[in-house]
Amino acid sequence: MRVGILTISDRSAAGEREDESGPLLAEFAQSEGWTVVETSVLPDDVGRISGLLKQWSDSAKVDLILTTGGTGFAIRDVTPEATLDVVDRLAPGLTEAMRAQSLKVTPHAMLSRAAAGIRGNTLIVNLPGSPKAAGENLEVIRSVLPHAVQLISADPEAEKSHKV
Repeated sequence: MRVGILTISDRSAAGEREDESGPLLAEFAQSEGWTVVETSVLPDDVGRISGLLKQWSDSAKVDLILTTGGTGFAIRDVTPEATLDVVDRLAPGLTEAMRAQSLKVTPHAMLSRAAAGIRGNTLIVNLPGSPKAAGENLEVIRSVLPHAVQLISADPEAEKSHKV
C-alpha cells in the first residue's frame, strides 16, 4: 500500500516546532509493510490542504493519505473542512471507530472533528495532531485499511476475504 502523510500545523510549517506526528505515522506505516511515497507539512489553511490532498489523490501515486493535526475545535483547525471539500464519498465508520476507542482513553475524544473519505482511488483519513493520539487512532483502524484500499481500487482479490 502506498501512503502519503500530511502534517497540518502552523508551528511545524513555520519551523517553530518539530513535526513528531508525521514521522511517527511514517514509522508505523513502514512497520506494516506499507510504502511511504509522499510526506509534507502545511499550515492550517483550507486551500493549501485541499490542494495537496487533490494533487496526491489525483496523481494515482498514493492509495492512502493520513493527515495529522487540525481536527479539533480551535479556530485554525480546518483539516476536516479541507478533507470534506475534496472527497467524493464519506467513510464515517473509520472516524466513528477511532472516536469510540479514544473515548475509553479520554473524554476529549468527543472534541475530535476528524473526517475520512474517498477521492477517486484514494482513501483519506484525518488523525489527531498529538503523536500519542495519532498512533492510537491509527492502531484502531490499521487492520481494515488494506482491505479498504483493495475495495476502492476494485482489486478482484478483495472479495475473497468476504465470508458467504
